[in-house]
Amino acid sequence: MKVVLSHAYFLNDDPKERQIMKPYVPLGLLGIAAYLEQHEVPCSVLDSTFLNRSSWLSDLKKNAPALLGLYANLMTRPVLFELIQLIRSEPALKNTKIVLGGPDTRYNADLYLNNGADLLVVGEGETTFLELTQHLREMGQLPNALAGTVVLKNGESVFNAERPLIRQLDLLPLPAREKVHLENYLSAWKTHHGYSSISVSTMRGCPYTCKWCSRAVYGGTYRRRSPAAVVEELAYLKATYQPDRFWFVDDVFTISHKWLEEFHAEVKKCNLEVAYEIITRADRMNAEVIRLLKESGCYRIWIGAESGAQEIINAMDRRVDAVKVREMIVATRKAGMEAGTFIMVGYPGETRKHLSETIEHLRASRPDFYTITTAYPIAGTPLFEEVKKTLEVKKTALNATDRDYDFKRTHSKRYYQYAIRWIHNAVGASHAKGLKKINYQIKSLLAQTIMFFV
Repeated sequence: MKVVLSHAYFLNDDPKERQIMKPYVPLGLLGIAAYLEQHEVPCSVLDSTFLNRSSWLSDLKKNAPALLGLYANLMTRPVLFELIQLIRSEPALKNTKIVLGGPDTRYNADLYLNNGADLLVVGEGETTFLELTQHLREMGQLPNALAGTVVLKNGESVFNAERPLIRQLDLLPLPAREKVHLENYLSAWKTHHGYSSISVSTMRGCPYTCKWCSRAVYGGTYRRRSPAAVVEELAYLKATYQPDRFWFVDDVFTISHKWLEEFHAEVKKCNLEVAYEIITRADRMNAEVIRLLKESGCYRIWIGAESGAQEIINAMDRRVDAVKVREMIVATRKAGMEAGTFIMVGYPGETRKHLSETIEHLRASRPDFYTITTAYPIAGTPLFEEVKKTLEVKKTALNATDRDYDFKRTHSKRYYQYAIRWIHNAVGASHAKGLKKINYQIKSLLAQTIMFFV
């Protein structure tokens, strides 16, 4: 039985990403592939990143799989439905079962099941996808009551029991990077930036409570691979692909200081020389953490804040002090590493006063990089619940992406688009030589690092 895993991200469709040109492999999808093969279920990965729709469909028809697993998220939703329509119109693929997984399935089950999907996976997908694949192979049909799935019965979505989360992440195989043309990714980085980079995941979940962040997959968990396993993977990747740098996709890399100490010790014990960048929180940083990061190869730290106004940070339930964020940005740069930070505008209640505080926040901290996004609500998040009575979607649900969702703000969405320019101009004028402005949305950078089916 042929099994194919794929996604709906096409680089040629994303003009912003073509400008940035920092593509990463779909790690989660490759994790599913590795898990299936670990359990003797052969599968192939159809990586859409460097393809177009025509070549994607042609490759799929050549395989004519019995089962196709597709990753579903808000950003690529319209393209995903285009692909499903293409599949359903092809006689050669009439018997292909389409299973969707990812962060968009849990809160939009009716949408997907009534528009071409045969079954949905919610939560972590390794065990669920393996079991449904085995069931299809043995019974000739998809299961109706498998834990971790959603099925359609009498026109309504029926959620089966939740699948328990995997506790021992070290038992999972490394993502099957050999199933994609990794050289395309490395070459894109090298050509446009002078260095290559590979993404690595060490943990799953985040115990923090930011209202705009989706917990559709992991809930509020925190589970992590051992430092030894992570260092072993880095050593393998370095020997096999010779990347210049690594990008850890974890939400909060320094959440556990004990883990970080052990990671630092493993790097030193193995005499491993690597350069990597991370994302973390200011409240999980201090002088010792900065030292450990620097000595183990960290060259850039992205420190979340989202606003320079404490009132807005509190409204987001970020549970971090803006002053602490500024201190850690300064301390990171002082230690000889680059510092980046994230800014979000247009959050409910944000006014010109708050935007002014954000400008002063950036001027005072002087990060090497910053990104700015306009707040948008994701189904299932506390932010979505707060604004859903005033929610506006400019397109139909089938065609809408995150950019098409809006709600009643203090000012119009257009106002905040101009506010982004204001921030860039005001901060750049303050210290143009010392600050590199990056006007893109962080989700573009991370789009393909989100775990597939997990």
